[in-house]
Amino acid sequence: MDALGHLGATPVTDRVVFDGKYVTAAGVSSGIDMGLALSGRIAGDHVAQAIQLMIEYDPQPPYDAGSPDRAPAEIVDGMRARSRFPVTGRRG
Repeated sequence: MDALGHLGATPVTDRVVFDGKYVTAAGVSSGIDMGLALSGRIAGDHVAQAIQLMIEYDPQPPYDAGSPDRAPAEIVDGMRARSRFPVTGRRG
């Protein structure tokens, strides 16, 4: 996350980001979130909710460790120690 600023990107924790005519999503299931968000913008919230119900998309991850801000510090530190990318700072 710290390196993204040096590359011209602004890191955010949102799963779906709208920036003018561009939209992006980060993470495996966030692509579904992006599709639902776009559906809501195009056809309205009720249509997006109907689509979500139709595909029975109800994510309930077994752990709340999907980002460095929420994962246990020892796990974040261990993963960063094994990374081939240098990281400044312990978390973030």
